Order: sequence, then structure tokens, then C-alpha cells
Amino acid sequence: MTIIDTELVLSAPVNLRDLGGIAIDGGVLREGLAIRTDDLAYVTADVADGLVTGGLTAIIDLRSPLEVSVTGRGPLGQHPVAYHHLPLIADVGESMDRERPALTHEAMGLMYQRMVEGAAPQLVIALNVIAHTPGTAAFHCAAGRDRTGVLAAMLLLALGAADEDIVTDYARTGDNMVAIMARTAPVMGAMWKALGFDADAIDKTSSLLEGSMDVSMRSLLDTLRAQHGDPLTPLRAAGLSDATIARLRERALAA
Repeated sequence: MTIIDTELVLSAPVNLRDLGGIAIDGGVLREGLAIRTDDLAYVTADVADGLVTGGLTAIIDLRSPLEVSVTGRGPLGQHPVAYHHLPLIADVGESMDRERPALTHEAMGLMYQRMVEGAAPQLVIALNVIAHTPGTAAFHCAAGRDRTGVLAAMLLLALGAADEDIVTDYARTGDNMVAIMARTAPVMGAMWKALGFDADAIDKTSSLLEGSMDVSMRSLLDTLRAQHGDPLTPLRAAGLSDATIARLRERALAA
């Protein structure tokens, strides 16, 4: 395994939000079912304590094995919280064009489609964790944007949310991108170096701070509907059951 040498500094998440308040089939998603966030592996002890006191019972880590090897579980590893490592991208380096790494909204939309098709089993497991954990489930990647955004979209689709509301939630991350990049820079910079990428060059060619984030999620949802009709078809083929969807909806609406 590649060894990454970086000094890990604990910090509070900058892209954490409860999905409560979004309109779903039968009503409004309650708070306390699911939290989406940037990396939880290096939160401060105070943040960890607050999340557990607030009802956190399960963490779904969507990062690659290499990313996880850098940080471990951090302060949350000291709490009795279930931990599920479900990487949506097994190797970040292999998922990118080494000669011309494209970090555009359009490229992200295409990557999301590959995630839904290629990591459908992991997404199904994640939805089952959310459906059956007794308290709040939190899911995260590094930035809480791409892999986290895909799982959030699949959860909201299963709950019957409208595409526009899914896009709106996804795009809320745009306001946090500068803070996200500052928080994750040490870990991500070291990871890019370990994978043989020039982190500075990637930043210079990225256009993710420009324009509207909507493009990426609209691309995913439109393509899934065009190809399958039911956008959850890839997940249903990987084992997502009507019972799990019913359980999610029951928990999402419960007082």
C-alpha cells in the first residue's frame, strides 16, 4: 500500500448538514435520519462528542482505501458508533485521466453516472444502513460533495423527493467549496502526490469553483431517467428492495 506522509490536523467539518426539511413522498424528511458531511475522520473531539450526543449511531465512509489509510477513524473511533467503509471509488488515481485530469462540472456528472452503475452494491448497503440504524446515520467522503452527493441523491430518490429538490440540496455545497478546499488541502495534496499527480496542476486546471454546480447532478438524474425510466434501476438490480425503501420512508416521516 502507498504510504502517505502528512501531518493531520483536527478540525470541524465545513460542509455538514442534516437532510431534514426536504419534501418527500408523504410529507417532509425529518431531522435526525441522515447527515451528509465532509470528512469525519479528523473532526475535533468536541465535534465528535456533539454528534454522538445528538444521536449519531452509524458512519458511512465513502472514501477510497488509500484515503482511509491516511486518517484512520479519528476521535469518532473512540465512541460506540457503527462504522461502515463503503468506497464508491476504489482507486481515485485510476478514476482520472493521468495526462489530462478533468475537474469540470460536466466531468463530475459523468463520474457520478459511473459511480451509480459501478458501485450500486455499496450504495444499496448504505441505504440499508440508513434504514436500519436506530439513530442518525452520517455519510461522508473527503469534501462531502461528489461521492456524498451521489449517496444523498440515491437516498432522496428512494424517499420520493423531486429532482429539483435533490439538485438544490447538492448545489448548497457550492457556497462551502473554498472552505472545503482549505480544510482538505493537506490530506488531498499528500494523496495526489502519492498517486503521482501534481496537486498544483490539478488545482489550476479545475473549474469546479466556476459556474453552477447544478450541471453535475442534473446530468446524473437526467441520464438515469433517460436510460432506465426509474432512476433507481441500477440499485434495484443490485438488491435494493421495496422493503428497504418502505423502511426508509417510514423512518423518514416518523416523529
